[in-house]
Amino acid sequence: MLKTILTLSALLLISGCTDDSHTQETQTPAVTEPSQSDYQTTDQWVGKWIGVEGLVLDISENQAVGPGHYLLEMRYGLDADQSGTFEGQATEQGISFSREGDTYLLRAGNGEDTGMKWLAEKQDCLIVQSGEGYCRD
Repeated sequence: MLKTILTLSALLLISGCTDDSHTQETQTPAVTEPSQSDYQTTDQWVGKWIGVEGLVLDISENQAVGPGHYLLEMRYGLDADQSGTFEGQATEQGISFSREGDTYLLRAGNGEDTGMKWLAEKQDCLIVQSGEGYCRD
């Protein structure tokens, strides 16, 4: 019995040591262009959105790149360096963009979704993350 257990253990160890990496292909994810259904919604977001305490988001179409691509001009914090223009792309969920090395998703919601009491009564808002949202009246 002990001999059988040792043999099975050895077989398990040997089978776990094989290198199967040659059978797996490495694929880089394809960069997908936004579909028309993605940007039909996000095209309606073009324009100015207001946050609290002087925060603002101005969305424009990035015509140089094509449909479903946007320029997000943002003042997203109170510090002087917390503003800039970022390139965004329409997705099924909203507009994806990178800022300061992190990727964010700008999505639709209401004032309550922003997590800010000053915007709680608003109905037409865009949210970057909890505590960062912009609304239209």
